[in-house]
Amino acid sequence: MERDSQLELYGEVADRLKEAHARVRALQVPEGVRMALSRKLLVVTAAAKHDLPGAARRLDRLMKDLDEGRFPEGD
Repeated sequence: MERDSQLELYGEVADRLKEAHARVRALQVPEGVRMALSRKLLVVTAAAKHDLPGAARRLDRLMKDLDEGRFPEGD
């Protein structure tokens, strides 16, 4: 049963990461900001390999920031 919920969470996180990548690509922001957001997405992806619930929480925060127009500083 726990494995089923883990697989379900993995599928959810994967779908949401795909959506997040599409949203970042569509943003009209300077390239430095886009790169910073892409790095955040890579961190979430890497975290998902070791800590799926933690990655889901990070992704929640990132999506909330996107929804509210809060973007990291570009390099």
